Amino acid sequence: MSRMLGQRVRQFGEKLVRRQPLEPREESEIPTLHLNTLNLVLFGVNTPKARIYILAGAMAMYVAGPAVIVSFLLVALFAVLCAFCFAEFGARVPRSGSVYLYSYVTMGQLYAFITGWTLILHLGVATAYLTRAWSYNFDSLIGNHISQKLEGMFSEHMPSFLAPYPDFVALALVLLMAGLLILGVHDSALVRKVSAGCNVLVLSFMIISGFIKGDLHNWQLTEQDYKLATSGSSDSYSLGPLGSGGFVPFGFEGILQGAAMPFYSFLGLNAIVTAGKETPNPQRSIPWSLGIFISSCFLAYSGVTAALTLMVPYYQIHPYSPLPQAFHHVGWAPAGYLVAVVILCALLYSLHVVMLTMSRLICAMVEDGLLFRGLGKTYARRGTPIVAILVSATLSGILAVLFEIFHLVELMSIGALLSYFLVTFSVLILRYQPDQNFSKKEKAEEEIEMEPIVGASPLESVPEAGTSNPLKSLCDPISTTPTLKSGQIVYGCTFLLVLLLTILSLLLALWPSRVFSGDPGFTAGAVLLLLLIAGITAIIWRQPQNTSPLPFRLLKRGAGVSFWGTSLGKNLRMPGKSVCPKKPPKCGHSETKTPQPQSQPKPRLGAEPTDFVVLAF
Repeated sequence: MSRMLGQRVRQFGEKLVRRQPLEPREESEIPTLHLNTLNLVLFGVNTPKARIYILAGAMAMYVAGPAVIVSFLLVALFAVLCAFCFAEFGARVPRSGSVYLYSYVTMGQLYAFITGWTLILHLGVATAYLTRAWSYNFDSLIGNHISQKLEGMFSEHMPSFLAPYPDFVALALVLLMAGLLILGVHDSALVRKVSAGCNVLVLSFMIISGFIKGDLHNWQLTEQDYKLATSGSSDSYSLGPLGSGGFVPFGFEGILQGAAMPFYSFLGLNAIVTAGKETPNPQRSIPWSLGIFISSCFLAYSGVTAALTLMVPYYQIHPYSPLPQAFHHVGWAPAGYLVAVVILCALLYSLHVVMLTMSRLICAMVEDGLLFRGLGKTYARRGTPIVAILVSATLSGILAVLFEIFHLVELMSIGALLSYFLVTFSVLILRYQPDQNFSKKEKAEEEIEMEPIVGASPLESVPEAGTSNPLKSLCDPISTTPTLKSGQIVYGCTFLLVLLLTILSLLLALWPSRVFSGDPGFTAGAVLLLLLIAGITAIIWRQPQNTSPLPFRLLKRGAGVSFWGTSLGKNLRMPGKSVCPKKPPKCGHSETKTPQPQSQPKPRLGAEPTDFVVLAF
């Protein structure tokens, strides 16, 4: 009985870590290598940037003040590191796809399930956030009549942890967009280009206006200025907290809180990483395009927030409609109405992209057996996933009705941070694993080639190095290449490292004063956790890494390689070998130094690969 139970438990564990092999593709499905660095940058820039229209005002008013510019700088620095992890993670799979597909192919079924649900959570909350933001901007454009009416009717009956009133406009908008998706309304390259152009024009106009109508005194505000504003204020939305005044009114803690909120704003980099496989020189094009994209996002976000805080004192910024109200504040009312209309259109397009992406992700998980099959039912006339669209729209609509927009932003940031964590976690583990073949065809070829070797002689098998002394294998492994045992060591150490970092973060978040004031118990606990983290990190660092060439790889230990493709290209281009570890005919690379595409079609600047889900909105 116990033996049967052990076998069932083992079979269940094998199912959890089972990987999905890639189906072989026809030659016509393999993309040609026609994109360059500029094309990759345009893939990211074409993603809607509607979040800055709402988030900038809320962050400046309640979280960081004018120092939100520093918060965006911190976010950009961390986004660069995460972007390179995205690039290496995608380079391990010879197919364009989403983070969900990469997780399923490389890490297994359980990891893909967690990743998929994380992305669904993020997209669902993003849908609620965008609809609530659209409702706020529309209400502000018509004079706040809707919010005043609903708040007068429901504010007394709403709990304190929910929004002051249920936003039925947001619910109606989500259901309307769901109906359009069911009818098969999709975006096109022209719509994407027009939307990107409108976003660039609005952001540029806002930045230029800030330099024209801005006042540097708004970065040096004092308590006396706040009292004058309070005495002359009649709008309930007009005043926020003063803090300590000046450029950093809420201190370094406010800067860090501001850096945690807009982390999701850089998720457009996934489109760049996915399309990077279509470049002749990915080890150079991918890092350059990621750097340019993140730099442009930082300049846009920081420029808009700088202009906003120069035009309006940070405690008088409208939290729900900051940009239009800023123009009204400086006396440019027509510009405010024009910007409001453009923002409403941009939010609608962003909502369409997010809901379309979420429905495709749900269908992909249904096909893999990780969600209920009923969610994959399609509308016969249009071929659209009607159940997935309706269920996701209903749940997102409930969130939009009940929760305040700031709570939705926090939930969205949690989803983005968790998705970044899953990617970096995967890269750390995969670097120390033996070579793995993710293609179903290549796995079958390897099994055929290994059959005579396995049956030749049991004496030819060599035991794994380092099995005699487990403690020695932790700090001084004998093998210079990854083995099954070294990979398992990295697995265990990585999970333990995440656990210790979580405990340390909770300790510093809940009791920071007791830790830094010298309390014996809390200080000793923090020091012990730091020592354990350092020791586990050293054990991971001592394990052998997989040196198989990839189209793109991050900085390698002890090799002195560069991110920007100079010495990195030398490490990837082995003498007499192709850049790609597979056979040249299968991946489109030749054995020459610079692979040349077979044809040079016109770049598809607005198009995206059809076999992946773009998590970029």
